[in-house]
Amino acid sequence: MNVDLFDFDLPKENIALRPAEPRDTARMLVVDGGLQHAAVLDLANFLTDKDLLIFNDTRVIPGRLYGKRGEAKVEVTLHKRDSNTVWCVFAKPAKKCRLGDILDFTGLEAEVIAIGDDGERTIQFNVEDTAIWDALKGHGTMPLPPYIASQRAVDEKDNKDYQTVFASEDGAVAAPTAGLHFTNRMLDALAKKGVQTAAVTLHVGAGTFLPIKVDDTRDHKMHSEIGEITKETADLINKTRQNGGRIVSVGTTSLRLLESAADDMGFVHPFKDDTNIFITPGYKFKTVDILMTNFHLPKSTLFMLVSAFAGMDVMKNAYLEAIRESYRFYSYGDSSLLFPKKDS
Repeated sequence: MNVDLFDFDLPKENIALRPAEPRDTARMLVVDGGLQHAAVLDLANFLTDKDLLIFNDTRVIPGRLYGKRGEAKVEVTLHKRDSNTVWCVFAKPAKKCRLGDILDFTGLEAEVIAIGDDGERTIQFNVEDTAIWDALKGHGTMPLPPYIASQRAVDEKDNKDYQTVFASEDGAVAAPTAGLHFTNRMLDALAKKGVQTAAVTLHVGAGTFLPIKVDDTRDHKMHSEIGEITKETADLINKTRQNGGRIVSVGTTSLRLLESAADDMGFVHPFKDDTNIFITPGYKFKTVDILMTNFHLPKSTLFMLVSAFAGMDVMKNAYLEAIRESYRFYSYGDSSLLFPKKDS
């Protein structure tokens, strides 16, 4: 499909630079044939005691590092872990990070051990395997998306704001942003309704923010990300569907992992592997029944995904309504609750 089909105009003032306070007071546009305006805190009203909510428990690490190669300034953003000390990164300027170069991030050193395309590099940190997380906390910063970081500085508040209440597994360099809306009182409301919850892990990479540089979706190459679904969670998902319940995915990251682990009959298997699944209109969803997700960038892989799920014309109309009604977009913005297009 032509990438331009997924374009739309978004006023700069619709881009959220801070989350709503409290988080669960964000707005939620419900897209189920028609459009309904609600709040995130209303989520339980749209679910039943047969439903299962699946969230991503990845934890965002301080994955943006500023340093030098000799006297030249460099910046790297981690995007995929090969091991605790070996990471694929996006480097700026990439030409300053040559094979064999030593990068010094104010005392934390790394060697460039491989060269990739489009600014990609593989670096190896000069620390003990178990010391990497403390090293990143001491030298890295929270990797806010470029549409926020370009408009204001990262600060201490982001260390909490850009982390979900579910976060427990270190490894992401971008937040699973639909989960940012959840609070303890929201989880209490869901539990009171009888809605079950379960976790999967997809370590979201910085590739999620990369612009699509091709004209046709068939020519786009997705970056892979590391994911895991335990046997216990897979069994619970399958049991829920067998009992007539719905699988509610909190975010596109959870959805992509669930769809990667499902067979053609919709049966979800335990999963521990990379996934680079790229979902565009025409894709037949196998296991996810409802999707809760934020509002995404024009011509992005995520807007393509939601168009596949709810219908392209439906989503274009929903986004126009959201812009007219001053919904807040992107990572710190408002939410939507999407039901499948009627002909699926």
